[in-house]
Amino acid sequence: MSAATEPAAVTRFKEAHSAAGGTGRVVILPDSVHTAALAAEALGCPVGAIANSLLFDTGGRPALILTSGAHRVDTARTAERIGVDELSRATPDFVRQHTGQVIGGVSPLGHPAPVPAWLDVDLRQYAEIWAAAGHPAAVFATTYDELLRMTGATEVVVT
Repeated sequence: MSAATEPAAVTRFKEAHSAAGGTGRVVILPDSVHTAALAAEALGCPVGAIANSLLFDTGGRPALILTSGAHRVDTARTAERIGVDELSRATPDFVRQHTGQVIGGVSPLGHPAPVPAWLDVDLRQYAEIWAAAGHPAAVFATTYDELLRMTGATEVVVT
């Protein structure tokens, strides 16, 4: 993917990342990495260091849960912790509407409008974490504290 063929979502991500003071590099992987395990393998990092950006539907309103790739979100407990009735799987159209990105490439930044976000405290154990950069093949490096600051997320236990 060259700069001339870079998807608009990656360009928007880079602009948002820079505006938020992001310091980590953006990496375009040769193949799409639709799972945390594939991303970790491609990057040579632990699967737990992958920050999955999962958009949930909370009755028509979005909730972005940034979770470690090492585990699944307990939706019932997490909904209770963040103060919503339930976290439902978002449809592809709902994800695109609220993030401007596709499932598998949702970044924590660069959405058309602010999306409330929560950050999995389990990610704090990694010196470097990786998250999607607006496209399934694009990722960026960051730290827990930087991601927390850039997203304005609230820390939460998701398991």
